[in-house]
Amino acid sequence: MFKRYNLLLFNTIFILYLEIVFKAFIFNSVFNINTIFTVLFSLCTAFILSIIESLFGKILNKIIMIAFSVIIWLIFTSQFIYYQYYETIFSVYSLFHGSQVLEFINSIFTVMLNNIIPIILMIIPIIFMFVYIKKIDNERKNCKFYLIVILWILICFFGCLGLMKMLNNDDTYSSYNLYYNTHVPKLTVKNLGLITEIRLDIKRTLFGFKENIILTNSDNTILEDNTVYHIMEIDFEDLINNETDETIKQMDEYFSSVSPTATNEYTGMFEGKNLIYIIAEAFSPMAINEELTPTLYKLYNEGFQFENFYTPVFYVSTSDGEYTTLTSLLPEDGVWSMSRSSDIYLPFVYGNLFKDYGYNAYAYHDGTYTYYNRDESLPNMGYTYKACYNGLNINCGMWPQSDIEMMDATVEEYINDDNFVTYYMTISGHLEYTYNGNSIATKNRSYVEDLDYSEAIQAYLATQIELDRAISDLIDQLDAAGKLEDTVIAISADHYPYGLTDDEILSYADYIDDIKFDIHRNVFLLWNSEIEESVKVTKYASSLDILPTILNLFNVEYDSRLLMGEDILSESDGLVIFNDRSWITNKGRYNAVTEEFTSFNGNEEISEDYIEKINTEVYNKFLMSKLILENDYYSIILKESS
Repeated sequence: MFKRYNLLLFNTIFILYLEIVFKAFIFNSVFNINTIFTVLFSLCTAFILSIIESLFGKILNKIIMIAFSVIIWLIFTSQFIYYQYYETIFSVYSLFHGSQVLEFINSIFTVMLNNIIPIILMIIPIIFMFVYIKKIDNERKNCKFYLIVILWILICFFGCLGLMKMLNNDDTYSSYNLYYNTHVPKLTVKNLGLITEIRLDIKRTLFGFKENIILTNSDNTILEDNTVYHIMEIDFEDLINNETDETIKQMDEYFSSVSPTATNEYTGMFEGKNLIYIIAEAFSPMAINEELTPTLYKLYNEGFQFENFYTPVFYVSTSDGEYTTLTSLLPEDGVWSMSRSSDIYLPFVYGNLFKDYGYNAYAYHDGTYTYYNRDESLPNMGYTYKACYNGLNINCGMWPQSDIEMMDATVEEYINDDNFVTYYMTISGHLEYTYNGNSIATKNRSYVEDLDYSEAIQAYLATQIELDRAISDLIDQLDAAGKLEDTVIAISADHYPYGLTDDEILSYADYIDDIKFDIHRNVFLLWNSEIEESVKVTKYASSLDILPTILNLFNVEYDSRLLMGEDILSESDGLVIFNDRSWITNKGRYNAVTEEFTSFNGNEEISEDYIEKINTEVYNKFLMSKLILENDYYSIILKESS
């Protein structure tokens, strides 16, 4: 009897083993109340594989078994490696749009070496299979076998769904909601297993998926007299009464209930000035150094100092970092949000909005112009766009390219304009951080090689020196043209330098308390030569909040209810949102994976109602961002065509 069913045993152990190893090293835990769901769904997968791998002749069945086993092992291993960079699970969409992988393909072996134990553990069942393949019974079975296995599949599957429903609670991210109502891949893997998350992702990609908007009763929309708010004349009541599409109607109801932010003492501080916005590749607090990067140090100490600022990494790395910063919308998991935004109306981004005030808008990137489809998304944001192989005259053959060359080659195109808004996406800070293969690290090696740090840290600092010198040259040219005092320079990161290991970052960084959160801690530089005294801001904020902050400072019209971020300088409560639905407020940190809240005031008791309230707010911000992107909502709400 055992010989007859040992294929079932192999597949069961194989799937469960990979799920356990994956979860153990990703989440540092395996067994909890949700483990039963992973076990039951894994049994279903194992039983289905066993049927398929025994339907034909013995030789063909073994070939099929080898193919399935290797594919499943590759899925677990590649997802594990991917997670080491982005702290998330890659989607089916990303799998078939492979240019993102090129961003870190040269570092795969480094990641594997740094995680050699889980990599070895995950390959053990594959080795076992090849060693004992002749002893695994793959012969065609009789009908009774298949009927029994199918019966067990039905028992496990529907038993799992029934148990899930029975244990369901009202939590936003309960296992039941993750399976039926909410798309959060990382939490789904934790509760239901990687194979189930992939199955749900494929299903939702092919057939679509609608999440429910959670509307709450709120008095937030009560506006105070004699207070000026950042709102536009939008008759939500009329829109709601006349809308026939249920999703759009619910969106109208949601945004009508959002509390807008008011003007403040900084409103209009930069009105009429020019804006140069720089998203710096892998920028971080480590790049602020008085000796190595004096210009960045100067900008930080003479401008606004946002002391609790974060740049969370999202699903599509740099592209999602750009999208979040430039649109104040959260990226949608499973797609390239920046690329998809090429097809929708974006009225509140710098290029489109500032052009209404007589500005010329430019965008530059020292990488390949088509990468992440920037040649479509940036023009849609209102910019005249140039990059390597599309009008940018620099040495595009080196890797990474020089930020100095990019800025020196482009300043003359806008510096004589009466008003301009210019966006730079840099690349000199790109991984890998080594003297072999990184031209910028090699170029600036002499400045850092005597520092008592690893080569990786030295090389990273060398790449940031290039950014510093580029900005120094930019300031000099603005000054020479008489435009410096009339120009605001803003700099933030696309993400933290994940090309460095956590240990490497910890060897240099002094700003990390809780590595899960503070690895994303960063700086947002906002500077103008006319600022007389630096402004310290302690509110918790992120890249999502940059756009409304700058729009308030320039006193341009926008509707704060329609953005997911909030003006950092306003009196609104701060909120930092991470890709796995974890968050930070002024009260503390919430880890959505462990479901643990850490109070910033140890004596303060935080209620479960407060945690669920913020969970709901975070959920809605993700969902609204997704629906704005999918439904071209701004075009509908503002009566514009996309």
